[in-house]
Amino acid sequence: MAKQQKSTAKQKSERIKAAQEREARAKLQRERAAKTKRVFTVVICVILVLALGIPTMALMVMGGGS
Repeated sequence: MAKQQKSTAKQKSERIKAAQEREARAKLQRERAAKTKRVFTVVICVILVLALGIPTMALMVMGGGS
């Protein structure tokens, strides 16, 4: 026979506190992932602009711009 033990107020508050801490860590991790994704997107865009812009400018300079 398994006895069910009643939770004391202290145990309940500890469980609630632990759940809040887990939620805070999860929220922080989601925010960090979103920021990392945003930075990655900006870096890729800059690389693409440079990769397309530099050869175009070089062709214009070397070709006389005609």
